Amino acid sequence: MSSLESIQVATAMHNVEQQRQRTALWRKRGFCLALLGVALVAPLAVYPVFLMKLLCFALFACAFNLLLGFAGLLSFGHAAFLASGGYVTGYLLSQYSGLSTELGILAGTAASGVLGLGFGLLAIRRQGIYFAMITLALAQLVFFMFVQAPFTGGENGLQGVPRGHLFGLIDLSSNLAMYYFVLAVFVFGFAVIQRTIHSPYGQVLKAIRENEPRAISLGYNVDAHKLLAFVISATLTGLAGATKTVVFQLASLTDAHWHMSGEVILMTLLGGVGTVLGPLVGAGVVVTLQSYLSSGPLGDWVHVILGLIFVLCVLLFRAGIVGWVHKLIRRNFK
Repeated sequence: MSSLESIQVATAMHNVEQQRQRTALWRKRGFCLALLGVALVAPLAVYPVFLMKLLCFALFACAFNLLLGFAGLLSFGHAAFLASGGYVTGYLLSQYSGLSTELGILAGTAASGVLGLGFGLLAIRRQGIYFAMITLALAQLVFFMFVQAPFTGGENGLQGVPRGHLFGLIDLSSNLAMYYFVLAVFVFGFAVIQRTIHSPYGQVLKAIRENEPRAISLGYNVDAHKLLAFVISATLTGLAGATKTVVFQLASLTDAHWHMSGEVILMTLLGGVGTVLGPLVGAGVVVTLQSYLSSGPLGDWVHVILGLIFVLCVLLFRAGIVGWVHKLIRRNFK
């Protein structure tokens, strides 16, 4: 084969690959638009408060997946950011009647981001189990602070947090209006995560996750990249916590407990670590099971059932539900 023919073959293969990538991109966009369409009409068939809870936890899980799935950092302290966003927002909206809802949520989100920066500066230089244990210890300190602090309400939590009006115009006391606001918050947070993952910075994060020594040898400031990922994840977690507090008009110690950090790990692993839709699917499964089982005769066995499902998923679907579906599609429809 002549050099000219080799160039033509290589060019043709490159064009085919580009066309395949464009087709895959359009399929993903179409799928996302279809999901958005379903979400827009979902409150007509499903209780809006349940859907809002699902969206808040889905954003929480997606933010955690950014850290674990793409930066390779396992945090056992993400409940601290969820609770901090909720408590700050709840306190400000309860104490300052003139404060708008969106400013209260932004304040809670910013507080979680600052807390995430503090956590990251202390923990980011450690790896593996040491990193996880440091985040757990710091989160427990935050938990005990919320137990003792006078503004949190202690064991009773902050109750009666007003929903207020969005931009001073839209009354959020209506569950339908509140749902579409929560949906907009989730879409914004999900878009931020998507943009982060597919940016050059996201590619560096993946390189660090796969082979940190090689990333260091290429000249990347690994600690700075991991710290930024930690802060972004903490900030979006705070956004989820602040929104959840407004939805339920309550900020409680449940959100700060280490059990909540374990739940988000379960959601992420169940759906599929490192996948785009995995945390959303995992959050949907966990929240749905908790809601339906807790009101039935198996209410006392919710955690046992979730544990069994998790064990089965690890044994049978190690890549999670979404990861397993991806493998199935590639194997049968490639």
